[in-house]
Amino acid sequence: MNILNSSQPVSKNQASLEERVKSLKISSAPETQSMPKSTIFAWGLCLIMMIVAGLMAWRSYKMTPTGTDSVQQKLPGQINKSSGTDTVKTGSEKSSPAPSVPGKENIVLEAKGYIIPMHQIQVSPKVPGMIEKLYVEEGKRVKKGDVLAVLESIDYKADFDKAKAVLQAATQRKLEIKNGNRPEEIEQSKQEYLECLSNLEQLRSDLVRNRRLTGSASLSQREMDVASFSFEGVERKCSKLKSAYDLMVKGPREEKLKAAEAEVDQAVADLAKAQWRLNNCVIVAPVSGVILTKKAEEGNIINPAAFNISASLCEMADLTDLEVDLSIQERDVASVFKGQKCLVMPEAFQNYAPFLKVHPKGYEGTISRLMPIADRGKGAIPVRVKIKVSPEEEGVYLKPDMGVIVSFMKDQSSK
Repeated sequence: MNILNSSQPVSKNQASLEERVKSLKISSAPETQSMPKSTIFAWGLCLIMMIVAGLMAWRSYKMTPTGTDSVQQKLPGQINKSSGTDTVKTGSEKSSPAPSVPGKENIVLEAKGYIIPMHQIQVSPKVPGMIEKLYVEEGKRVKKGDVLAVLESIDYKADFDKAKAVLQAATQRKLEIKNGNRPEEIEQSKQEYLECLSNLEQLRSDLVRNRRLTGSASLSQREMDVASFSFEGVERKCSKLKSAYDLMVKGPREEKLKAAEAEVDQAVADLAKAQWRLNNCVIVAPVSGVILTKKAEEGNIINPAAFNISASLCEMADLTDLEVDLSIQERDVASVFKGQKCLVMPEAFQNYAPFLKVHPKGYEGTISRLMPIADRGKGAIPVRVKIKVSPEEEGVYLKPDMGVIVSFMKDQSSK
């Protein structure tokens, strides 16, 4: 009994111990409710980005200058970008370590502009046709009168020959009328008239004889009528020949001569037009300059009056006659005036030693005109600056649409 009684508590303790151990085990249910992998990846990515941002902030803090050195440093003549425009004023904004520029104290304003030719010409043929020969090449320097292209001229040559022949015919008709009838023609008309008079005399004699025999048996009434009518017919013919002879002697009418002269004038005009069209089959340079763009090739048909066919051959300009197109803000327009001296520095060559050796301050320029109307969208006034370019430097440093910095000088006359 004691053994049995002693064994029972042991079994109860073991049972309770097993239950406690089982209660401490992690159930499998929470494993199915664990956090998704995508969420874990997103949180990890956010953590990485926060670390990178912190590193960048720390780096910028270490590189930021302290004290007065944190003020934005500007070199003299640097374009003022804070105002949102290309213009800048020089003066007290010079920083002490910046190198001094000769004549910088005389500059009242600086602005950016672009090179444009004073006269850019679009070369177009005056007559339509197919291009047989083309002598146009971009960048080629041509002189006034140089041949740029040759058009097909078969039709124009035929029209010229026809007009020339018509003029010759009209000229001969005019001379024929002006010179009048030949002496031989006048003599011929006179002889015909005299012959008719002789015939008339004979018929008059016959008529007189027949009238004497009227009423006798030897002359019938029919014979008398034939003689009378024959006389009257020849008499009228003589009158006609007499009028023709008088006209031969007087010559042509004045109105007929004027009509012939008008026909000659018309023929001359047609010939001049045909000659003009034929001559314009050869296209020449209207001015001396440089070919900027080529708009046609050999074999192309050019017609300046058509919209769906090429209308121009090329564009050219004299690159020694240039201007700067720029806009001056309205708040700065009081600092500029017509005739004001300027310095024009190409942006592409402002650090180019060979250019600076020849033009250390840039090209000299003068304000040629202030446009009469403002640009409302920009709040600025368009200005043109004329540049002096030598023939040796044509197209070398300054090309159309290049950017330049224009420095406007003080008015020395006001001192």
